[in-house]
Amino acid sequence: MPLSTVHLLRHGEVHNPDRVLYGRLPNFRLSELGREMAQRAADYFAQRAEDGAKISYLVASPLTRAQETAQPTAAALGLEIVTDERIIEAENHFEGLSDVKRHLRDPRHWRYLRNPMLPSWGEPYSGQVARVMEAVEDARRAAVERGGEGAEAVLVSHQLPIWVTRLAAEQRRLWHDPRRRQCTLTSVTSLKFDGERLVGVEYCEPSADLLPGAANIPGA
Repeated sequence: MPLSTVHLLRHGEVHNPDRVLYGRLPNFRLSELGREMAQRAADYFAQRAEDGAKISYLVASPLTRAQETAQPTAAALGLEIVTDERIIEAENHFEGLSDVKRHLRDPRHWRYLRNPMLPSWGEPYSGQVARVMEAVEDARRAAVERGGEGAEAVLVSHQLPIWVTRLAAEQRRLWHDPRRRQCTLTSVTSLKFDGERLVGVEYCEPSADLLPGAANIPGA
């Protein structure tokens, strides 16, 4: 069975001066720093290709920040961006609010906090894993059809869907503390496959030196 890799790339920093939990809201674009991060990601994948990686398929969430993050990689590798709704950000009851901690003290929201293991304030973690892994499998197959043995795909998505997919891949519980996610801006979580069998997970941060100056809202 052919070996292959699917890279889950988180988008870059978003222009969000009001620190809104933007979720699936439209038109939240990358900041200047976010565009620099997107170029760093493109440089990372271009170097992989120069070193012999066969990156043959590129997918992005439909949200603006993911599409903009994918553009430099598409240009560097000469790939079309395929849009896939299945790797979109998670649904969240608190979407559109700023200063979410303050809103958590409002009794009107308490019913959404009743089960953090689900979580009750948004899309179930298990549902996110299911839809992302469907997209991963389709991208893996498409990459192998185009690139053959060792082919790679890149999927530009969002922190929470990527993180819970990694937790599932590593057979860890999906419930977690959002502050402890290892999925920084334009980080790359790589799922390694032998045929259809997931055999490993790797992680790297092409924009590590840019992170100290970045705004980063945990999201869903």
